[in-house]
Amino acid sequence: MLRQIDPESFGFLVTDLARMLRAEMDRRIAGSGMELTPGEVRLLAQAARAGTVRQSVLAERIGVEAMTVSSYVDRLEARGLIERLPDPSDRRAKLIALTDAADAVLDQVKVFADEARRQAAHSVDPGEWAVMLKVLKTVRCNLSDARIEARSSAA
Repeated sequence: MLRQIDPESFGFLVTDLARMLRAEMDRRIAGSGMELTPGEVRLLAQAARAGTVRQSVLAERIGVEAMTVSSYVDRLEARGLIERLPDPSDRRAKLIALTDAADAVLDQVKVFADEARRQAAHSVDPGEWAVMLKVLKTVRCNLSDARIEARSSAA
């Protein structure tokens, strides 16, 4: 049986772009001298995005197991980039918060992200880029809504 797979489909394109962007960011981070792993930097970036948040949320957002996040948090806390705080709603849980020292790392990551975005958008019309971002945000919202709806239906 001949299988028809479209390598230019939405799923393949988004997956390929995410993989390529991640590899580019990992390359820049590894060569930066920051002495942080790409995973640790992803955790810092997601913590900056989420604000003070539980480790389990960070694990889900960066797509790794809770134990991996725990080791990232241990190393980042030892470097003074994050702190663990008690969770007022669950005394067994800890919240993760960035420290002021994380700002310098995140500033460097922003430079890398800006460079990677410029590279990706090199020959794309700025108006088309803006439309693409708007459409991707809508797709993200649609998938998020569908996930919430599925959870509600299962409960």
